[in-house]
Amino acid sequence: RGDVDLIRRHGDITGRLLRLFGFNLDLCPVLDISFDDDADNSLRGRCYGKTVDQVVGNADAFNEAMRGQGIASCGKHFPGYSAATVDAHYDLPKIERTREELDREELSVFRAFTGRGGSPEPPGPEVLQTSGLAIEVNRPYLSVVDAMMTCHGWYPCFEPKRTPATLSHRVVTELLRDEMGFDGLIMTDDLDMGAILNEYGLEETIRLAIAAGNDLAMSCHRIPEIENVHRILRKLPRAQIDRALDDVACFKRKLIPPVEFSEAAFRKIDNEIWDLRLAVLGEEYAKQRSPEDAKRSPVEMY
Repeated sequence: RGDVDLIRRHGDITGRLLRLFGFNLDLCPVLDISFDDDADNSLRGRCYGKTVDQVVGNADAFNEAMRGQGIASCGKHFPGYSAATVDAHYDLPKIERTREELDREELSVFRAFTGRGGSPEPPGPEVLQTSGLAIEVNRPYLSVVDAMMTCHGWYPCFEPKRTPATLSHRVVTELLRDEMGFDGLIMTDDLDMGAILNEYGLEETIRLAIAAGNDLAMSCHRIPEIENVHRILRKLPRAQIDRALDDVACFKRKLIPPVEFSEAAFRKIDNEIWDLRLAVLGEEYAKQRSPEDAKRSPVEMY
């Protein structure tokens, strides 16, 4: 609905509920733009809007409220599944966007949340140079994300050879780290998705993911392979491991401990969730089951 107050309530409730349950990180907000609500690209029902301004404004409201309750956030899916026509859970999307198009839309959203390390303090005035004159501009303050998740899309404008952004040094390090100045934690999307499984073996995947600049290589489905993943990690260059460990340690120092669980606190939040559902759907629809499967997140089915 684009109601920022309701979105903010959602973020606040989410943060308090997660912290009550002992969590300290939520892999959200989704920062992709919904170019096509019906596209089979894993974004159905997950985006905060159809334009840069809608996504930035709505995602910021949720992100600020959730982080305000002590839960770290992770923006995704960098640099954007928005123009994908294939679901990366099953195959590697080829995203044929020019650098200019990405700068104007997808990257414009992500830039709003980089924040150079997640400092809670608003930035000072920015000095712009125009026609030889220095002009001081006060930028509107946005909350930032503590981590960023990279995506399994192939962007020929960055990588002429078929390469997922997740495994691309040009995308992860040169673009996100160096050009955009993000110094929070960087993690991959699930490396057990079809976009990766169909293209690479396990050892090559882990090696390329860390070499690209990711701090966490996320293997979420091949649980029996976890010990093998540890073996692969131990073989990587020491400098890559030290860099990733330093970033993880920096991230962990910012985490806030959970609150003590109580059933009374849970019941209170549960009632607030119902009140929010009423406010969003109205009384008639709030009493019905969740929307039909066609409108549910594709991630739930993977």
